[in-house]
Amino acid sequence: MKNMLVTGGCGFIGTNFIRYLLEESDFKGCVVNVDALTYAGNPMNLKEIEQKFTERYAFIQTDICNKADISRIFNDYEIDTICHFAAESHVDRSIAGPDTFIQTNIFGTFNLLELARENQGRIELFHHISTDEVFGSLGKEGYFTEETAYKPNSPYSASKAASDHLVRAYHKTYDLPVTISNCSNNYGPYQFPEKLLPLMILNALEGEPLPVYGDGLNVRDWLYVRDHCTAIWTIMKDGKRGETYNIGGETEMENIRIVEMVCDILDELPASKRDTPRRELIEFVKDRPGHDRRYAIDFTKLTREFGWMPEESLESGIRKTIRWYLDNQVWVDRVRSGEYQTWIKEQYG
Repeated sequence: MKNMLVTGGCGFIGTNFIRYLLEESDFKGCVVNVDALTYAGNPMNLKEIEQKFTERYAFIQTDICNKADISRIFNDYEIDTICHFAAESHVDRSIAGPDTFIQTNIFGTFNLLELARENQGRIELFHHISTDEVFGSLGKEGYFTEETAYKPNSPYSASKAASDHLVRAYHKTYDLPVTISNCSNNYGPYQFPEKLLPLMILNALEGEPLPVYGDGLNVRDWLYVRDHCTAIWTIMKDGKRGETYNIGGETEMENIRIVEMVCDILDELPASKRDTPRRELIEFVKDRPGHDRRYAIDFTKLTREFGWMPEESLESGIRKTIRWYLDNQVWVDRVRSGEYQTWIKEQYG
């Protein structure tokens, strides 16, 4: 793997993966980051990477649905590996406007697969990042495994399920070398503030209401983003082509308990003291349509085959995440104000 195309590299997980790949991993090649720079894509996340790795990192603003542009990138940079993060990923937005999710997550993936097939002679791997939401909702018992049947319940998860099926089909039909990973809920640095943990952290810091859907008892498995990155790189290096691997954090927790944990940690930090407990800011709001009750990942296959385990516990990961947001107030202000979008327009038109 010499020339890796990373799609969606200016988003939350993509940013962390590129940082891990170039700063910490044993990858010695070049990274070409392609991102359309929609609302959650922020190239400022990687400005220091661009300056530090001038010979090994390139950023190009374009949409994965633009086949002509992506084709030129494949040829100009002699791409031999694809790590595909680019996706519309917020469930609430998919409920309000599913068309963008269908376009990006299905048609965009199809474009990339077609270009990989057209360049199959040099393609080492197409790795596709997916989600545990494609499996639907669990009851109180059991876990999602790699053999769990798909049963998506939102336009977002349905679009990701469709893209997973396309990737598998291109392996079976065209012998394209692929791997797929289905992960649980990610959290950590650079996450856009609409997601649960950064929203709760930032609102709690400012004394704003902490909105929790329904009764707050929906259960998720939480995965610290750096742990996710180490798992992806492990799969890309050592995973069997054509196989799917689940990635989890072994941190199953009800949403309300997560919010309470954030409140309690912030209350004990000297830099964020307030007169009243932050738990008083919690407000239960109307549940979202089709809200899956419980997700839980069984990642035994990943552990058994490669010895991978998450390094962060839920508490240690949340503490690191809170510290990052406290230490990066300039980034927070730019994202929440939309200033980063003005900068993007000035830089990229």
